[in-house]
Amino acid sequence: MSENKAPHGVKFVYDFTEGNKDLKDLLGGKGANLAEMTNLGLPVPPGFTITTEACKVYLESGEEPTALRDEVSAHLDALEARMGKKLGQADDPLLVSVRSGAKFSMPGMMDTVLNIGLSDKSVQGLAKQAGDERFAWDSYRRLIQMFGKTVLGVEGDLFEEALEAAKAAKKVTVDTDLEAADLKKLVTSFKKIVKKEAGRDFPQDPREQMDLAIKAVFESWNGDRAKLYRRQERIPHDLGTAVNVCSMVFGNLGPDSGTGVAFTRDPASGHQGVYGDYLQNAQGEDVVAGIRNTVALAELEQIDKKSYDQLMQIMETLENHYKDLCDIEFTIERGRLWMLQTRVGKRTAGAAFRIATQLVDQGLIDETEALQRVTGAQLAQLMFPRFDEKAKVEQVGRGIAASPGAAVGKAVFDSYTAVKWSRSGEKVILVRRETNPDDLDGMIAAEGILTSRGGKTSHAAVVARGMGKTCVCGAEDLEVDTKRRRMTVPGGHVVEEGDVISIDGSTGKVYLGEVPVVPSPVVEYFEGRMHPGADDADELVEAVHRMMAFADRKRRLRVRANADNAEDALRARRFGAQGIGLCRTEHMFLGERREMVEKLILADTAAERESALSALLPLQKKDFVELFEAMDGLPVTIRLLDPPLHEFLPDITELSVRVALAESRQEPHENDLRLLQAVHRLHEQNPMLGLRGVRLGLVIPGLFAMQVRAIAEAAAERKAAKGDPRAEIMIPLVGTVQELEIVREEADKVIAEVQTATGTALKLAIGTMIELPRAALTAGQIAEAAEFFSFGTNDLTQTVWGFSRDDVEASFFTAYLEKGIFGVSPFETIDKDGVGSLVKAAAEAGRRTRPDLKLGVCGEHGGDPESVHFFHEAGLDYVSCSPFRIPVARLEAGRAATQSTGSDHR
Repeated sequence: MSENKAPHGVKFVYDFTEGNKDLKDLLGGKGANLAEMTNLGLPVPPGFTITTEACKVYLESGEEPTALRDEVSAHLDALEARMGKKLGQADDPLLVSVRSGAKFSMPGMMDTVLNIGLSDKSVQGLAKQAGDERFAWDSYRRLIQMFGKTVLGVEGDLFEEALEAAKAAKKVTVDTDLEAADLKKLVTSFKKIVKKEAGRDFPQDPREQMDLAIKAVFESWNGDRAKLYRRQERIPHDLGTAVNVCSMVFGNLGPDSGTGVAFTRDPASGHQGVYGDYLQNAQGEDVVAGIRNTVALAELEQIDKKSYDQLMQIMETLENHYKDLCDIEFTIERGRLWMLQTRVGKRTAGAAFRIATQLVDQGLIDETEALQRVTGAQLAQLMFPRFDEKAKVEQVGRGIAASPGAAVGKAVFDSYTAVKWSRSGEKVILVRRETNPDDLDGMIAAEGILTSRGGKTSHAAVVARGMGKTCVCGAEDLEVDTKRRRMTVPGGHVVEEGDVISIDGSTGKVYLGEVPVVPSPVVEYFEGRMHPGADDADELVEAVHRMMAFADRKRRLRVRANADNAEDALRARRFGAQGIGLCRTEHMFLGERREMVEKLILADTAAERESALSALLPLQKKDFVELFEAMDGLPVTIRLLDPPLHEFLPDITELSVRVALAESRQEPHENDLRLLQAVHRLHEQNPMLGLRGVRLGLVIPGLFAMQVRAIAEAAAERKAAKGDPRAEIMIPLVGTVQELEIVREEADKVIAEVQTATGTALKLAIGTMIELPRAALTAGQIAEAAEFFSFGTNDLTQTVWGFSRDDVEASFFTAYLEKGIFGVSPFETIDKDGVGSLVKAAAEAGRRTRPDLKLGVCGEHGGDPESVHFFHEAGLDYVSCSPFRIPVARLEAGRAATQSTGSDHR
């Protein structure tokens, strides 16, 4: 939409009484849920929501929609009539907050302004009506501070420094100890800062304040931190944000007022109980900013029993209504409870699994919905190691266990250093008094986050849980000095920047030095060392077991492993693999066998070549016997030799130096010279697009025949031992059906010879990898000679994009991600539009030729959660991935089979 006009009849503003929770696309998550709570009859301050459509028009045209101002005016008139006061009037002002609210929760990433409507005149009226001069001036200084930073672009530290100076002059440490006269002076200081830095006076017109704040919220959608967060969380960039204009209620009116955040269950563990933070005589931003340490929500029962009981009842209502963990923001104004927000709460990976099974047991959701409440990414987090409880450690502090995990790294005290050191390969822990949205870069780069202030609902905790980062908050005993880049721990020991520390997000403990780690109980479960239902079983293991069992019952995709030896195959089988989808035979030619390959490459005669192949044959056969034994009864897809032969030869530079030195010393060097000549002969400018894969089998007589013979003889031997080998032979890098036909003819002949020699009937499927665009485009022809396709999406991605993975990821991928060209690396998650289109086209063409064609994928995408869903939709039969990723692929295959469009728990 190039103009700032909207189609006739489009509505840009909705009263809270008009929406509901299903209108998140239009009203954003916050607006939709405020409307839902209003509809439920809960105490929500009146207000209205400006839609995401208005934001989109503004961002596209640079101007607000023509009709927006009139709609806002009409809703503001209605709000003023309902409240019996006008915005910013001198004697009894109506004040409002202007808050962002995108479809998906983006905590702290976009702008909020409270107390809009205060001015030099109306602050006097607010003081009179409230009977509290201090409260009025505190509210006014907050408005100028927030408005100056978020709307006028004034550096926030300038206000913080002025506030610290005021406290220092008064010789107090917390802002609540400042009196009305002190705050009045602070307002004057803040206005001077605005005038100097913004080049204009702080606006005294309340409507101008509101209009500018609305525009600022729109513009914050494209702020750097918001864009970075969306990339991190894979939130689309074209959604826009809604804006919520809500009548103010005040938690900073004295000891009978306050603000808090509550969870209907513990977002860190999933346990039921009373979880949250409360702060007396404060506004909402004080809690999430972590600038003052809160009290536990349970203490509200002693502070204000009536409000506590009402809050508990509302929390139960909301959880039963949303059928999920709810995250709630509330304010108490002189003993009266108000609900400011609710949303489905972010949770840790462990909490996600526990809560899903709890809700099933309570009858609130069924198993299909429970499966949508957990993700493969969360399961992967649960498989990370944890600290060894038996290790000798030096604990120096303890905070709040905000987001679990075991994180070790060098202490750094600002985001810039965290990013810089991380890019240099260092593991770092970001240490701050408290984090704010500007720290997002550093939080992403760090292994974990440690703060000395804040609780489970602080910015650090909420963002860390959303990202799956280890976090310890509110470690009050630690004195963090960001200017001097150091942290003082109890006893006087100083941790300087660069010193290694360890933080445990499951216990809140902080240690000096590197603490050793042990496998997680979830890995022990998959390895068969921990059994659900046993006395010592972790309740988390039980929850994971139940979700995995349900996923396995529901999924259509089978999950195989990429494994090249019996040890990996056995581990994969314990992890639930249903076969091997990729055995890379080139890995079997490394180590001591490299010399045999050298002899093959250097062979000048047929006899020399036969001798080299004969030496390799029994070794290959032994490898395959062990593999078939480990995977007895399950399919094993063996890829014939794929990489360029130069990979088995010495480095050309080292070899040249060796030959030159031998010649200068007149030492024997015939073998090295022959090797050097071979290296020169085989040298290619781009070996990954040269003599490799099927081309090797066609150029080097007997190479593929030797491998096929080893496979067939190994299968015959296992059959003779009453085993059930199910070998599949895969020809790599095929670009045309003629290549496959020639290799297949040779393979069929060898298999027939082995059958005759052993007297054993063998059924060995022969297929190919689809890893070249031409193979995908001619898949219908190739299927005439192939019994199965396995998509090699690593190479297919390289050849479709024209990328050399070894080079581009280090050179320009970071820039591409930052500029939004990629939402995610195409090597991490499959490019559905490009590579994915070829996969779908090849699958359809192949099955038109051969309806029973088996289809799988063996690139790294086979273990990527989002890609697994794509492969399910594309109709593939199986995915194959590394052993560690098998549980993730199993879970996601189950989720894909039961996908509900209504579920989205970002």
